[in-house]
Amino acid sequence: MLKIGVFGAGHLGKIHIQQWKEVPGVELVGFYDPDDAHAQATEAQYNIPRFTDETALVQAIDAADIVSTTTTHYEVAKKCLLNGKHLFIEKPLAHSMEEALELVTLVKEAHVKCQVGHVERYNPAFLALKDLPLNPMFIETHRLAQFNPRGTDVSVILDLMIHDIDIILHLVKSTVRRVSASGVAVMSETADIANARIEFDNGCVANLTSSRISLKKMRKMRLFQRDAYISIDFLDKKTEIIRLKDDTGPRGLMDLPLEMGNGDKKVISVEMPEIPLSNAIRSELAEFADAVLKDKPVRVSVIDGYQAMDVAYQVLKKMSMHNEMHNV
Repeated sequence: MLKIGVFGAGHLGKIHIQQWKEVPGVELVGFYDPDDAHAQATEAQYNIPRFTDETALVQAIDAADIVSTTTTHYEVAKKCLLNGKHLFIEKPLAHSMEEALELVTLVKEAHVKCQVGHVERYNPAFLALKDLPLNPMFIETHRLAQFNPRGTDVSVILDLMIHDIDIILHLVKSTVRRVSASGVAVMSETADIANARIEFDNGCVANLTSSRISLKKMRKMRLFQRDAYISIDFLDKKTEIIRLKDDTGPRGLMDLPLEMGNGDKKVISVEMPEIPLSNAIRSELAEFADAVLKDKPVRVSVIDGYQAMDVAYQVLKKMSMHNEMHNV
């Protein structure tokens, strides 16, 4: 039985606590949150012990789930790692690149499992592509959210865009060559809407747009490669794969015949893979627990979390340079 402690009982922390209760092979020892209001509500709702001493909870567990505010990630994670505890830590990994780099080092020295909570890796619409060879050369993403003051302690890059950055770095097996970006603070003190362009050494280009001041939600990614156009809707859990094929075999119900200019006959093949319903947060937590119990690799490593942060901070830097140049 894996003993788990949750650090942070805010909005996302409560969701994690609820999901941990559904994960087999896990004992939820308790949680720590210095906010009395959050803590009392969580105790009452989930019937789980509150620890008022952070160190006492660290010592009582095998693995920590850090869902506290980003500014606290480093100190809590460091305390856990120095005590040899396995670690699940929400994205972004830390509050600064210096903190993130030290956590990478501490994880290596502690010889423990560490997974970063980039939950879109577990989105069923994305998992539907696991057997499809992916080699995108152009990627377009739109991640739009309605304004919520709860997430404005960090810019829209670290709040929303970092999800897409992680997915893109996972898909494109190449080094980032150039980053350009622009963004504007509208409702808060940090950027609320931003666009970034990431160019890779293999020629792939990714164009990302994120906003937290939209009237409607959207979480879409489009992948373009030599043999296919792929659309992923992370919000509505839908995936489409569109290919151009020779018109030689039987046609599917959604296939469209196409007369080419040279007389060739092609078919635009449209596939919509079945998307099994699943809870992405429960999936990531369960897989982390399984990795610890069976000594298996985690899906989103501390290195993945660090690399996503690194590119996110490059976007922030280029955005700042762009705004200074144009006096925004």
